[in-house]
Amino acid sequence: MSVAIPVSSATFGELMELAAELEQSGQFAEAESLLACAAQDSTFNETERHELDFARERLLRIRQDYRLTRDDLFSDLQKIIRGLTVREFDQWVRSGRFDSRIIDGTRRFANPSISNLYFRYPVLNNRRINPVDSEAEQRACLATAQLIRAASERAGRPMVLPKRIEVTMSATVKPNSVPPGTIIRAWLPVPRAYPFQTDFVLLESSSAVLHVADPDSPIRSAYLEQPADDAGSATFRIRYAYTSAGVCFNLDPRIVPPHWQPPSELEPFLRETRHVVFTDTIRHLASRIVGPEQNPVKRARLFYNWISHHIMYSYAPEYSTITNLTEFCLSRGYGDCGMQALLFITLCRLNGIPARWQSGWRLAPGSPNIHDWCEIYLPPWGWIPVDPYMGVYATRYATSLSPKQRRELRDFHFGGLSQYRMIANSDHCKKLFPPKTSHRSDDVDFQRGEFEAAGRNLYFDKFSYSLTWKEIPGNASPEIPQLHQTKKPKTSFR
Repeated sequence: MSVAIPVSSATFGELMELAAELEQSGQFAEAESLLACAAQDSTFNETERHELDFARERLLRIRQDYRLTRDDLFSDLQKIIRGLTVREFDQWVRSGRFDSRIIDGTRRFANPSISNLYFRYPVLNNRRINPVDSEAEQRACLATAQLIRAASERAGRPMVLPKRIEVTMSATVKPNSVPPGTIIRAWLPVPRAYPFQTDFVLLESSSAVLHVADPDSPIRSAYLEQPADDAGSATFRIRYAYTSAGVCFNLDPRIVPPHWQPPSELEPFLRETRHVVFTDTIRHLASRIVGPEQNPVKRARLFYNWISHHIMYSYAPEYSTITNLTEFCLSRGYGDCGMQALLFITLCRLNGIPARWQSGWRLAPGSPNIHDWCEIYLPPWGWIPVDPYMGVYATRYATSLSPKQRRELRDFHFGGLSQYRMIANSDHCKKLFPPKTSHRSDDVDFQRGEFEAAGRNLYFDKFSYSLTWKEIPGNASPEIPQLHQTKKPKTSFR
């Protein structure tokens, strides 16, 4: 149903509300037209026009995340699931097994619907025409955790087995994305300073690096500018090295100071912020999980274990299209690594445990990929890493391991971390420097890079990216199995 709107007589709030109603009813084209017209209306101030323009851009991004028609999805599933019939597929659609949206009268399914089907209904792995054998991967992951824990116990310290790692990251703005000669601005992630991630050195770049964010920046980037070539394209590349140690904290709850209260400098990591909202649902859940427990180590572990047992993994739509990532994850019972981390952060902050985002890249051999997890502050240790996704992985998906081994793998990632990560971010929803003038492609996280030209954002469909890495030989730490992380196929979802 089309709705006629006299834009000139509507308030900003009325327009945003109507656009949301049109979106919910599947009238994307109508909503986009409304927002595009309103964004050009000079009666709105600059901030309001910026928000109206992003609201329109958000709808375009949702279209990219939900491209599959019913026939597309069924055809793809028939190729990989033995014995699938139309009747069974229709039953799956009716029961909500696939994320979908009505867009301009047509039901569109999420791009990674097939991968998510296996994550949510792992029994279907028995019907794969080409089964996936991940046993070696699971065992290498466990071996890495065991090696780091053993080294930490021998050394009597949490940070061990340092590795010198060299990374090359490239990003190419696709041809015809901008007019030839246009200056393209680029921000690429680089390692932030941590006690276990040190000695960053920039070795090479495709053009002069004009700015590198401070070592303790919550969103550390290298900033470059290059003109587009005759094809309207440009390739940005940086090569750098850093040292990364394995981490394993022995978190004995008995040594936490009694009645400890976080100091004032930790207050930012206790408050609500974007995607960290203390809703009634979150409050009731937290109370149910921890009960009368008061020890912060035990509380945090209860939250971690609850997520491990109750939240499934799924690829997620682009974060910029979702209002509350924590609510999205909790209401559905599934989410990606960042959503699981934000759920854990929210539960911890609500219960007086300082918690913050941590993200960058997992350096798995052959398939390094973006990844999110978090840190919590516990006395007397300080900031410790926690990876809720790895808890979920160990509990739900590492089925080649014994129950004891799965618990061991899960427990390691409550206070433990592999060397093979590149950490660029220590908080979410932070601003780049120099400031980006257009809408961010990802306004929550920063791993794939950000690009703009002539004040216009270049979204993910306008560029490709890759990251390769190698270990620099010459350090004395023993070899660690490098099939240490689960692999994620690259999709348009996270």
